[in-house]
Amino acid sequence: MTLPAYAEKVSAGLPDATDRQAADQLRQILATNAAGAAKLKVLNDAKAPVEITLTPGLSHLLMELLRHISRGDAVTLVPVTQELTTQQAADILNVSRPFLVALLEKGEIPFTRVGRHRRIKASDLFEYKRRRDERRSNALSELAALDGELL
Repeated sequence: MTLPAYAEKVSAGLPDATDRQAADQLRQILATNAAGAAKLKVLNDAKAPVEITLTPGLSHLLMELLRHISRGDAVTLVPVTQELTTQQAADILNVSRPFLVALLEKGEIPFTRVGRHRRIKASDLFEYKRRRDERRSNALSELAALDGELL
């Protein structure tokens, strides 16, 4: 996957065994407090404990990130306010760049032109991905219902 210039690399590569173990341990700790706000105590630069309260939304986001790391997946953070190249967007959707360009030209995903280059807002791309995944899920549910009728 092509990394945007502004993307934050979590590490130099795939998480090693120590990273995976630590991520899984922290994920389990957060999961026990998933219903409410989690409170963490960390040491600041002066080695004094500081309590941090994580909102449920932030806890969920961190648990998702930690789940990927604990499985050994590489993770890239993409701010939704950023604009992506067609190759970056294609990589996120796991499609070819020509297929993505066809989607853009059909009006499936909004884009702007910078000179002769197309740029896609990450928020628009993720909205398209959400709609696509929802359509796929609905189609799969319909197929399962039809299969159930045959039995």
